[in-house]
Amino acid sequence: MDPDPERPRAAGVGPGVATGSGVQTDRSLWEELQSGDEAALTALFHRHADAVYNFAFRRTSSWATAEEVVQATFTTLWRRAKARRVDTLTLESARPLLLVMAGYECGTALRTMKRQSALIDRLELVGDHGTEPDHSAAAAARVDDELAMSDIRRILSRIPARQREAIELVVWSGCTVAEAAKALGVPEGTVKSRLARARTSLAGLIDLGTKEELR
Repeated sequence: MDPDPERPRAAGVGPGVATGSGVQTDRSLWEELQSGDEAALTALFHRHADAVYNFAFRRTSSWATAEEVVQATFTTLWRRAKARRVDTLTLESARPLLLVMAGYECGTALRTMKRQSALIDRLELVGDHGTEPDHSAAAAARVDDELAMSDIRRILSRIPARQREAIELVVWSGCTVAEAAKALGVPEGTVKSRLARARTSLAGLIDLGTKEELR
């Protein structure tokens, strides 16, 4: 189901940040962020931007929009930090919480995309806009990825939103069931049941699609 469109956005620095006494944990960085430490935000960005970027692409089917979501997610986090409104991190990793934040930003971005698309349709902006098309292999690969992800999103749109959310966090983004449950504020059993129902629903939808193609 996943075309594996991993396109790392930023140079990651691994699971920890080196300090004089060893590796700084996400919890330690988060505590510093709560006090308005910009260096902590930078460290968290380099550690988790790739995961947020790929999550956003899978949610929006657009690499460009995924870039915007990454920026919006960390900008929102920094704004909260400066206002001293960052909640305590109860997980070992900040990634699940950042992905939930990114999910909200994706919703905003998708609504913006729809408005822009409607405006373009009304203005009939079709044809040459004075720019040369990019025929590079990289550009073609990006378009292929976006088309493939659009097909997947169409299938996912046919299952309940909470089941999609469980798939995105656990299956696509590699969060544990416990991490996803904490980030979503629900029991682990709820996440497990959502995953089970989602897998059953998706198997049926994929099977139905295959049968329709063979007709």
